[in-house]
Amino acid sequence: MRYMIIVRATPLSEAGIIPDDSPLMAAMASYHEDLAKAGVLLDAAGLQPSSKGWRIRWSATKPMLTDGPFAETKELIAGYTVIQVRSTEEAMEWSRRFPRPFPAGTDCEIEVRRLYEPEDFAPGGR
Repeated sequence: MRYMIIVRATPLSEAGIIPDDSPLMAAMASYHEDLAKAGVLLDAAGLQPSSKGWRIRWSATKPMLTDGPFAETKELIAGYTVIQVRSTEEAMEWSRRFPRPFPAGTDCEIEVRRLYEPEDFAPGGR
């Protein structure tokens, strides 16, 4: 089972401010090293602010491109980690260990979502 741990954006991440917090960065590096040692880490990265991105919206007629930044920070993603584990319980345990992604005093949140697997689309799939 693959899961994505999604770090929600904050005004800091949308401003392109990388926390100058050595303990925070060390905790994140240590967490990802632990995932790698356990053999469950598939990928992890921080994302540039939405001002450096774009969206494509499909309508009935054609796709429309919109350059960032995007207004609703709470709907944006600042980074992610993808893990592959044996159970939902194992994914929950790893996500509980995820370090606080922004400095103290900054409201922040992670979200965990399971990725679809090919067997989910097979007849009689989950």
